[in-house]
Amino acid sequence: MNDDLNENLTAEAQVPEGATGAGFEDGEKPLDKNVRLMSPGRMVARRFFRSKLSIIGLVMILSLILFSWVGPLIMSAIPNEHGGWGETETDYNGPTSYENAKLVEVPRVDENGDPVLDASGKQIVDTFYQVIEVHSLLNNRSYPSASHWLGTDQTGLDVFVRLMYGGQKSILISFIAVFAIMIIGVIFGGIAGYFGGKVDNVIMRICDILMCLPGLPILLILGSVLDAIGVKGSDRIYYLMIFLTVFSWSGTARLVRGQILFLREQEYMVAAEAMGYSTARKIFKHLVPNVMPQLIVSMTLSLGSMILYEASLSYLGLGVQAPYASWGSMVNAAEDSAILENYFNIWGPPGICIIIAVLGFNFVGDGLRDALDPKMRR
Repeated sequence: MNDDLNENLTAEAQVPEGATGAGFEDGEKPLDKNVRLMSPGRMVARRFFRSKLSIIGLVMILSLILFSWVGPLIMSAIPNEHGGWGETETDYNGPTSYENAKLVEVPRVDENGDPVLDASGKQIVDTFYQVIEVHSLLNNRSYPSASHWLGTDQTGLDVFVRLMYGGQKSILISFIAVFAIMIIGVIFGGIAGYFGGKVDNVIMRICDILMCLPGLPILLILGSVLDAIGVKGSDRIYYLMIFLTVFSWSGTARLVRGQILFLREQEYMVAAEAMGYSTARKIFKHLVPNVMPQLIVSMTLSLGSMILYEASLSYLGLGVQAPYASWGSMVNAAEDSAILENYFNIWGPPGICIIIAVLGFNFVGDGLRDALDPKMRR
């Protein structure tokens, strides 16, 4: 009887023809009677890619990443007259204008160079206005053309190219900030949930304080401080990531703490305790991996929120500063009513990119949530 039981528990399970169950759709027949049971990872991937919205979201995100990182490499090889501008390269080839500069008097002479006299014997003087050709210093607020595929902004910078570099900064800020938030939240949430008691109270009170702080007014003050101490526009991205991390990790810590409070009472944790495993191993080897599905979903959904947060801060002047671009700082151009009404090509494309990125991350997050849910059987 034991031999029969062991045979049933082998990886090569006998599946009758037409059977349904783990790894098979209703009515789907296995290709062979002896098949391997589908691993949990493959089951999650199968449920994820079965959702059309998940695939659409994945395509959105990958398209934006390729556009932001591969696009500049391609554009750098194109001549300027065909659209190959840089992020901070200003176009000074503006349209030509003419103006009457001054009144000019020129004595008239004949072909031999002798003065031409009038009836009274005085030299005739011709008077006319000299027209001076003046070139515009900036080719700003231009509409889409062969040289500028999405036109130029109010400072003469190419909108299409800045859209690519702006995507790099907006997506990179969001990814780094979310990963930093996850690491800090897992560490403090894991410690609070496992030890409990005074340690839990101290960490949770810190989280309460951070969640009660008015984040936006503090960031406005910090932005003024950065301006006062003369922080470069290219360096503000690093301060922005730090600010976003400091004010956002408390929510992840609470999520991890709540999950660990439940998981630490499970049988496998009692077994780990009996085997004498170290505290760090029990937390990060046995507890945290069981929280990862919820963390992955939370991180994916947070990416969309973080992009909106970064765009809002850049719109308020707290993020990436000119001449460097981010999607939020590019949308900031809409503060000018003339640009808002007449130049959709300046502020519209970055707004559309923000919408695509947020929708893409939300679609992927929803797909992961359904795929990682053990109760989902569809």
